Amino acid sequence: MYLAPRTLRRALAAATVALLATAVGCAPQPEGDASASPSGSAAKSCAKGKLATKTSGKLTIATDEPAYEPWFKDDKPANGKGFESAVSYAVARQLGYDKSAVVWQSVPFNKAFAPGVKTFDFDINQVSISAERKKAVDFSSGYYDVRQAVIALKGGKAAGATSIADLKGLKLGAQVGTTSLDYITDVVKPKQEAAVYAKNDQAKSALKNGQVDAIVVDLPTAFYITAAEVTNAKIVGQFENAGATPEQFGLVLDKGSALTSCVSGAVDALRKDGTLAKLEKQWLSDAVDAPVLK
Repeated sequence: MYLAPRTLRRALAAATVALLATAVGCAPQPEGDASASPSGSAAKSCAKGKLATKTSGKLTIATDEPAYEPWFKDDKPANGKGFESAVSYAVARQLGYDKSAVVWQSVPFNKAFAPGVKTFDFDINQVSISAERKKAVDFSSGYYDVRQAVIALKGGKAAGATSIADLKGLKLGAQVGTTSLDYITDVVKPKQEAAVYAKNDQAKSALKNGQVDAIVVDLPTAFYITAAEVTNAKIVGQFENAGATPEQFGLVLDKGSALTSCVSGAVDALRKDGTLAKLEKQWLSDAVDAPVLK
């Protein structure tokens, strides 16, 4: 049917008003109207045992292989023994997943915080939180405050070092991608280029064989190495924190993961109720003191 110009304009105007009314009804409401339920939405997203995990009803946790002591026991992350294994299950419980719902996965250290979609819900592997790593992944709140330490063979060139200056002329080594290596390059700044290894096992072998004068690892690992693995080695000392805040290990998640706030909340709760301190005392009590290198 043909409409006169005036009639057509009136029809179009009426249709426009109707469309606008519909659009307003469907549009996001002002903050004042929507503020009544944000906490409910957040609570629902962290509903215990019902998170948006990689596998519904399961929590997939990753770590490297081998899994070193004192972080894990007997290279078996699933046994609940060792600090990081125990922390993992404590976090799982906070999130509503019992031990039977936890699935372990092996992921190399460097791959855990490399760019790209992850196959795990979170990774736990002595990964220090840093601004650079945050560009590629999310981190939970820190679950352990850590310092880096220097290990040398007893009677070796580095054994008598008491300061950072004493380390500058030595051959030092560390695992690739670690803050241990960062401390060598950024804090010690040795005259010789640092030796870089894919695994801590290789760094330990290099120390045993005299290929390096000393290696740098985190302090609890240093205590374990010198007590159980390289017994003719000693802890020369530990470094002070490089910044105003302590270096911390955090759980690694996908960049922008919907689980990040839930996992951080779980870690915060474990710190607040004393669980983290209790587990630290149980599994890391011997790794508490060493001379400070300045």
